[in-house]
Amino acid sequence: MPTTLVEKVQAVQHEDHIDKTPSEPDNDVSGFDADESTLPKGYFYSRFFIGTYLAIGFGLWGGTAAFGYAAPIISIINADLGPDDRYVWISLVYNICSAVWFPIIGRLGDIFGRRYIMIAGAVCGMVGSIICATASSVLILVGGNVFLGSAAAVQLSFSYVLAELLPMKYRYLGSGAIYPWSIIGSGMGPAIAYSFITRHPSVSWRGLYWLLLAINGAGCVCWVFFYFPPTFKEKHRRDIDSKMYWIKNFDYVGTFLFAAGFIVFILGLSWGGGVYPWKSAAVISAIIVGFAVLVVFVLWEVYGLCKQPLIPMHLFLNAGWTASVVLLGLGAGIYYAFAIVWPSQVAVLYSNGDPMYTGYLSVIIGMGFITGQVLSGLLARQIGKTRYQVMGAFFIGGVLLGCAATVTPDNKSTQLAIIYLGCVFIGWNEGLCLNNATILVQDQREVGVAGGTSGCVRSVISAVLTAIYVSILTNRLTTTIPEVVPPALVNAGLPATSVADFLAAITAGTPDAFADISGITDAIIAVGLRAYKVANADAYRTVYLSTIAFSALAVLLTWFAPNTEKYMTGQVAATLHHEGQSTGDEKDVERTL
Repeated sequence: MPTTLVEKVQAVQHEDHIDKTPSEPDNDVSGFDADESTLPKGYFYSRFFIGTYLAIGFGLWGGTAAFGYAAPIISIINADLGPDDRYVWISLVYNICSAVWFPIIGRLGDIFGRRYIMIAGAVCGMVGSIICATASSVLILVGGNVFLGSAAAVQLSFSYVLAELLPMKYRYLGSGAIYPWSIIGSGMGPAIAYSFITRHPSVSWRGLYWLLLAINGAGCVCWVFFYFPPTFKEKHRRDIDSKMYWIKNFDYVGTFLFAAGFIVFILGLSWGGGVYPWKSAAVISAIIVGFAVLVVFVLWEVYGLCKQPLIPMHLFLNAGWTASVVLLGLGAGIYYAFAIVWPSQVAVLYSNGDPMYTGYLSVIIGMGFITGQVLSGLLARQIGKTRYQVMGAFFIGGVLLGCAATVTPDNKSTQLAIIYLGCVFIGWNEGLCLNNATILVQDQREVGVAGGTSGCVRSVISAVLTAIYVSILTNRLTTTIPEVVPPALVNAGLPATSVADFLAAITAGTPDAFADISGITDAIIAVGLRAYKVANADAYRTVYLSTIAFSALAVLLTWFAPNTEKYMTGQVAATLHHEGQSTGDEKDVERTL
């Protein structure tokens, strides 16, 4: 007779192996807590489940809005508070803090439970919102974004909260129902940001952060009153339920190595071409040192003495999971890069002088991705063959974004259609791969660290692609503008000595700046502005052509993407408020491990 808890579990696993019939799914996934058939009637309509969904929705809204609202008007905010050259840190600290926390909070949630982590994330977002709304300097705003970025790591980790609550077969659908919340965050972010600036100048940009405070506050209320996942003892009823054991054996060394290496590496990538030249010692040393520390971290996780590694490296031995995570990062990299490139293209090539018009055109990147995410959630399971869905989505999306290289100052409608549709297909890929990063976890008790690690990898790849795209654009502009604009101005009759003043006036963007140029006329201004648009279009064309290389790599990786039909079962990793969970005695030891 088995005497220890471990022996009991092993005995049940042996019985399951013997009793399994051919009709039962062989999904190679364990760690479930219940089955759809064991859930009480009305579970999916209960106040706990609906309230948790609202909490997730408010969290997604708040996490995306913290970046999506400020990014389009960051120069306006800087002008109001400064100007201060350190304003670039506003977005830097948000991205770094959110990325570094992803696997840490995922791992902590797997061990200690997620209720208080989710509440803490909402509270952190509220604190950050207040600091930013009342900021009197750029540095204070940077400090507020430390809180907002840390909160976003919790708020954007909705995938593994959903993964615990929903049966496997509803995970795509569940995420599809959550993504619309990001429409009013990242999707319509530019339009909402400009509306505060232009329509409510007395409130201005600070109103965005007061709105963010209300969003985070609503999410906090929902987490407090409705989110009751398994407690620590319930999570560990099959192993060691001593908090002291898990605290003593937490991977503190690995956490330090990961955080230090990751922060330094991402800072190096983010500094390059912006804060410092790419060839500067600060950039090169940060990238090399950060990468070296991350290598040491991996070696520690594999060969170190830690009993409970921060990131179990066996996750990466799952080819389907690894392919999904890398594809997730490649898709997200396109989003973040074009969220920077496209608004610049709109402002230079298509602006009519109305900031709201620029804001409305800028939303198509976010709206395209969200459309694809929603459609994938609603249709992925019905269509089936997710491997071929990923292949088709990335191929078509990559072709369309490559076709955006047809950009000219005069084909705005064509660009809008191509880029929007391209983002829809890349968003479809992201919706599938984000879910696959939790569906393919072989032990669903590790869904938090798996989801968090996927978010971290996504951030790294996004940072690399963003740095590449922005560098390509910057370098090309330094070539195309001198090649195109000065000759056009001189041929139009502008003295050569006034060319530099004309280029400075374009940067200033005010009529007075042009009026002070020696030898200027309205006809020369028209010729110069047209040449400036042509030069920029040439630079954007190179950026779009460069996407072909990464899209081709992604299409090759889709060969390793999995079909997930066999995982679409009624098994549930965790349930709310003790509903449908096993009691923990010998008869109820999990039979689906």
